[in-house]
Amino acid sequence: MSCVFCAIVAGESPAIRIHEDDDYLAILDIRPFTRGHTLVLPKRHSVDLTDTPPEILAGMATLGQRIARAARATELADATNMAINDGRAAFQTVFHIHLHVLPRRDGDKLSVAKGMLLRRDPDREATARILREALARAEASQQD
Repeated sequence: MSCVFCAIVAGESPAIRIHEDDDYLAILDIRPFTRGHTLVLPKRHSVDLTDTPPEILAGMATLGQRIARAARATELADATNMAINDGRAAFQTVFHIHLHVLPRRDGDKLSVAKGMLLRRDPDREATARILREALARAEASQQD
């Protein structure tokens, strides 16, 4: 299966590059939600959060923060949304992990978080227990 982001990293497909170093590439999204919508991707292919090493995720976040600061120093942004869509159910469409950096302007019409403030978990304690138990199992399996 071919990966469009791997082709971009290899220079085989076009993209407008914002930043590039040995490990990461930042490009403008071809279907931006906002002006300056940038994608930060590791050059080494991984699909999602489950198979991406933590240090790679940290590097993506660090570069995303640098891009957000740069955008906020211009007319492009008053604020920033940063997100990773992790899996098909989370609207991931390119299965090469990437971080979205969305410059935001006061008064723009994008509603990324619309409705989130009104949602309630009917049983927060049960949800917390599920997550704590899953974390404990994952940590125990890493020690084996």
